[in-house]
Amino acid sequence: MDKLQPGRAPVYEMLQQYRQKGNISYHVPGHKNGGAYLNPEDAGFLAEVMRYDVTEITGTDDLHRPEGVIREAQELAADCYGAEESFLLVGGSTAGNLALILTVCPEPGMLLVVQRNVHKSVIHGLMLAGARAVFLEPQIDPGSGLAVAPSPETVQAALAAYPEAAGVLVTMPNYYGMGSDLAPLAQACHTSGVPLLVDEAHGAHYGQHPALPPGALACGADGVVQSTHKMLTALTMGAMLHVQGPWLDRALLRQRLAMVQSSSPSYPVMASLDLARRLLHCQGAAAFTAGLAAVDILRRGLAALPRFQLLQPPAQQQPPGGAGNAAAGNVAPPLRPAAYTAQDPFKAVIYDAAGVLGGFELQRLLEARGIVPEMSDDRHVVLAFSLGSKAEEAAVLLEALWDVAAQSQGHPGNAAQETSYTNSRGGASSSAAQHSTWNNFSVPQISDPVAFSTKPVAAGETETIALEASAGRMAAEMVIPYPPGIPLLYPGEPVTAPILDRLIALRGGGAKFQGCADPALQQIKVYHIQKGGEG
Repeated sequence: MDKLQPGRAPVYEMLQQYRQKGNISYHVPGHKNGGAYLNPEDAGFLAEVMRYDVTEITGTDDLHRPEGVIREAQELAADCYGAEESFLLVGGSTAGNLALILTVCPEPGMLLVVQRNVHKSVIHGLMLAGARAVFLEPQIDPGSGLAVAPSPETVQAALAAYPEAAGVLVTMPNYYGMGSDLAPLAQACHTSGVPLLVDEAHGAHYGQHPALPPGALACGADGVVQSTHKMLTALTMGAMLHVQGPWLDRALLRQRLAMVQSSSPSYPVMASLDLARRLLHCQGAAAFTAGLAAVDILRRGLAALPRFQLLQPPAQQQPPGGAGNAAAGNVAPPLRPAAYTAQDPFKAVIYDAAGVLGGFELQRLLEARGIVPEMSDDRHVVLAFSLGSKAEEAAVLLEALWDVAAQSQGHPGNAAQETSYTNSRGGASSSAAQHSTWNNFSVPQISDPVAFSTKPVAAGETETIALEASAGRMAAEMVIPYPPGIPLLYPGEPVTAPILDRLIALRGGGAKFQGCADPALQQIKVYHIQKGGEG
């Protein structure tokens, strides 16, 4: 391959040339470049997309054996993101997570150390691999009650307890844009001779501007999955997988990617990945100027509207009792690293400091005013900015918040009273954490191994009962609040009292659920007899 040219977008340019040639199609897809629709209006906006929707023919290359434009696009991506090798994904970060797990756990029964509050695609990857998982409890930010990632000490302890582990998988940043330093986790993994895998779905932009946190690759991760469509500019389902170092079998990884990705990948999606990369490669940090300016408008506007606060990391966290010991004249314990040290500026997480509105209700009020947030939980609303955000749109958002503030004076509702959130950063009540769709408290700091498989749950082994009656029973289905898509329960996991309380609270707040037979979650499937050790 000739010297890389960052200004090129090879897949996109190939599609432009294909369109200009006007060749007669005697190949799939059957819409024949959109010509199957005699009246283009019948296909609407898709009529134009179809003119570029090609397949593996002469000159278009092959995602599963790239030798031309796709190979060049992937080499350019690796150069842009600082990877040794990069892969285009047309099935979102899901495809990357599945491929990584199937690579590090190539045989059934192998063990992977996993942060418990992972995306459902990780649980599905464990099932497909027939792997055993040792789940790690993530650290909790005491100010917000939200879970971030396991501590380095927890990772080290798990690897020491399970030396047969094939790797460690964590999520960074979380759905709220919260994160901590991954470098100690990478060091712990490499000391034990295993790879660190990172689901960085919401951090595709990390490391691309001084105002953004460093990316997982820069922190030493070996396999990193990014949803380029989430926080950058690719079409939905467009993602990338980046690898570096000696800890992953690259040939096996390519084979696994071929297993989990379509043999007929979308060329428009791949072209959008190409363009997203070119934007960063050519503009660099300047690509984020307008988006960061929009975020700054929101920040300055909220300073004049203290009713709504922004989630921010504390500088340091002191162990419980530290201040009291110092006041008593004793030597205070050393400060420990905070669970939450970095916030993605493009994830503006707001909450009602007056305690009047819960997150679900605030989201509904904003949507009624034409503002559509990314997600909410019982307390917070997540507003996803990007490099495509505009100053005038931030002004409209502020206007909507002023209007909500004016229209929602009054006493706190039940949900807000239960949450008892504080902005002091010194010790929010644990009930704040109990209502997050992100947290899961059903495992100890380091769980016993949990075996997963694709064996279906037999109908004769289960019964459907009222959710309120499920405490102490064993779940026979997944229960996944969506978004963010993190299973609060998987088949074979006990329904603890805290989990039940949170499911009831989420259901009452209007959360949507996937994976369960009753999407309204009035009922839940459980095993007749408690079934331990299998998912």
